[in-house]
Amino acid sequence: MLGAMLSCFSPEQRALLLRARVGIAGAGGLGSNAAMMLARSGIGCLVLIDGDTVDASNLNRQHFMPRHLGRPKVEALAEQLRELRPDMDVVTHHRWLDRENIAQFLPEAELWLEAMDDAAMKAMFVSAVLRAGKPVIGASGMGGFGSRAMERHIMRTSRSVAAVVGDFSSDVAQLPPLAPRVVQCAAMQADAALEWLLTGKLQPLL
Repeated sequence: MLGAMLSCFSPEQRALLLRARVGIAGAGGLGSNAAMMLARSGIGCLVLIDGDTVDASNLNRQHFMPRHLGRPKVEALAEQLRELRPDMDVVTHHRWLDRENIAQFLPEAELWLEAMDDAAMKAMFVSAVLRAGKPVIGASGMGGFGSRAMERHIMRTSRSVAAVVGDFSSDVAQLPPLAPRVVQCAAMQADAALEWLLTGKLQPLL
């Protein structure tokens, strides 16, 4: 079954993806949807970190079902990933990230997706990943609905690179987080992850 799922990739690309270890900080609207997309794209290992549990309010945009209510998000997401890809290595940490513990998790993956809610934590996590010399893909602006264009910005440091996707204006604190734009943003994160893993580069969108 995995061979059929990955038939669009060359043997060399399949090998790269199956060797990849991608970390996702946050298993909510961005993280849960990006994780499922990366699983469908042949990523060999996902490291999931989130201290939250599934709530009914999450079901409008996060990759969970009513049967998952009350369960740790990382466990419910890992269950779905393994159902889709029994061969996949899924590492879960039911923990909240903070200034003191971020660094201990970073060696577990070669590439990180920032998929958290709090703006200060988002910035702190991206900075920590860059200091560790690893690439990171963040998100900013995905609230509400409508025609605001999604973009990808690139930030390079002397040690690594970051991509940030979103519309860079809509704050979910003021506008509701709804499935169409949240999933669109998650898809852009997953796409950027594939670009990095397969080409070693992150480029701005044309």
